[in-house]
Amino acid sequence: MKQTFLQTGIASWLIGLIIVAVVAFIILIFLITAYNRLTRARIKVDNSWSQINVQLKMRADLIPNLVETVQGYTRHEQETLNQIMETRSRYLSAQTTDKAVQSSSEMGGWVSRLFAVAEQYPDLKADGNFQQLQSQLSEIEQKVALSRQFYNDSVMLYNRQVQLFPSNLAAVLFGFKSKAFFEAGSEATEQTRVQF
Repeated sequence: MKQTFLQTGIASWLIGLIIVAVVAFIILIFLITAYNRLTRARIKVDNSWSQINVQLKMRADLIPNLVETVQGYTRHEQETLNQIMETRSRYLSAQTTDKAVQSSSEMGGWVSRLFAVAEQYPDLKADGNFQQLQSQLSEIEQKVALSRQFYNDSVMLYNRQVQLFPSNLAAVLFGFKSKAFFEAGSEATEQTRVQF
């Protein structure tokens, strides 16, 4: 009788060990799967940001030509031209996505103001170089808008995985953080005011 009690105890212990091993295996598979899903989503967000960044860099590269063209026609708009160049420098030196988004929005606002100022100068508006730069910037802005939409969709899917149960457990465990959306700044939505 003593031996059957011992055998029953060992059998129970083995069954408990098997159950613990199966549960640990299931948790391990879940963590690996969740980590891989989160990593794929983060890579998609990073890729979509790099697409926006290419367009923003192209816009930043056009700005010195635009400023030079406008300077030839306007001597008393130096503050606007200086602000554009300052925000361009902040964009080019931005170390984080948030700072790049902020400085890019500011730069877009100043470029809009510059185009509004250009309305005061018929010779400038008629300049072929200015028209070409304005057209190129308009095309880039359209590409940025499309890329921003794709980026924000990618961020939404990524954030959903970071915040919803049960993948949020893996996100916390592995240090995945929510990403910010790329929203049009107040400079892009505010009405440009031109003083004559």
